[in-house]
Amino acid sequence: MGDGTTETDTIAPVPYRESVRVWGLVGLLSFGGPAGQIATMHRIVVEERRWVSERRFLDALNFCNLLPGPEAQQLATYLGWLQHGLKGALTAGGLFVVPGFLTLLALSSLYVAAGHLPLVEAGFSGLKPAVVAVVAAAVIRIGRRSLATRWSVALAVMAFLALFAFRVQFPAVVAGAGIAGALLGPRLGRASTPQSGTRPPLAGTLRTAVIGLACWWLPLLLVGAAFGPGHVFARLGLFFSQSALATFGGAYGVLSYVSQQAVHHFNWVTPAEMIDGLALAETTPGPLILVLQFVGFLAGYRLGSPVAGWWGGLVGSMVTVWATFAPSILLVLLGAPYIEWLRSRRRLQAALAGITAAVTGVVANLGLWFAIRVLFRDHRVMSLGPARADLPVLHSVSPAAVVIAGLAFVALTRLRVGMIAVLAGAAGAGILVHLFT
Repeated sequence: MGDGTTETDTIAPVPYRESVRVWGLVGLLSFGGPAGQIATMHRIVVEERRWVSERRFLDALNFCNLLPGPEAQQLATYLGWLQHGLKGALTAGGLFVVPGFLTLLALSSLYVAAGHLPLVEAGFSGLKPAVVAVVAAAVIRIGRRSLATRWSVALAVMAFLALFAFRVQFPAVVAGAGIAGALLGPRLGRASTPQSGTRPPLAGTLRTAVIGLACWWLPLLLVGAAFGPGHVFARLGLFFSQSALATFGGAYGVLSYVSQQAVHHFNWVTPAEMIDGLALAETTPGPLILVLQFVGFLAGYRLGSPVAGWWGGLVGSMVTVWATFAPSILLVLLGAPYIEWLRSRRRLQAALAGITAAVTGVVANLGLWFAIRVLFRDHRVMSLGPARADLPVLHSVSPAAVVIAGLAFVALTRLRVGMIAVLAGAAGAGILVHLFT
């Protein structure tokens, strides 16, 4: 548990050029789904660079968990907004996606040309256990700083159980933690001193909404006008714009619906291709929801006539990614000024303290979900009354993955080896395991 001391709640001034460089690095290292990506951002932005305080980071994460869309990408967008406003939001949010977009575009191109990519997949299979270690280190770090009392520990444990065992949605967990925090008050520990803030003008919010909606929909309308409303490119834009507003709880909450529609309704991909796309997206940098880009690529590659083949795949990828992430960034830009204003209200500090405590349980749940699927080949759902939890099948453990995860954890926490070196070593270990087993 933490020592209960109040930490500085300011935002460090960062030159824009430095911000671009670091957010590009974050995008390149954002492996492991939301758990790994949040842990990577925490390590770089909070621990190493000290750009924002622990509390500010957790408040931003709380807000993003309430929004539909990929929470890790929205977290990067919000943190960029805190530093440099609109320019910073677009930079951080965009750079978080671009490396994954380019990587998955290359892998999708190789996929249609050569099928499975065993050596590439082997390298990424080594990265996954290392990301488990990154997440574990982040949970420990966040817990030490945000869990100052027994009450805050209890809130974190309840948040974890609500998500892991009872399948409660993220927004409900965050809302419940806020109510509990308001009731418990100072028993959660010392809150930070509220910063001064003014309520954002309604006119500014409306202007952001109008401009943002135009930026989101104008390119999609132009695609529809150029190819026709029934063309695959237009249908990709409309469908993924709709699904972007339904992704509460992260990518996995919407993938079953998207898979059903893409496979059975639109016939864009086969069931086996959908699984292959998910495997590629899980092992590349960027949000897991980039699996939708793989769907868009295959749809455009086969059905995009008169722009088919690789160019059709490129257009399908671009339309899909734009429709998926443009609304995500817009929601952050609309809500961020109000979150900053609410942070300045003294009466809300206790509620925010409760949410901050609960977020440790949220990140722990994401990390455990990921670890079960990386360190074990099989898992099963166990039920006990209303509780339903995914548990590993113990005899399906992957010794190589456990060893890589353990060594990476020691390197990160004890030896203080840099994250890039750890991830590179893990990728190399994955390739060696593939070659010699």
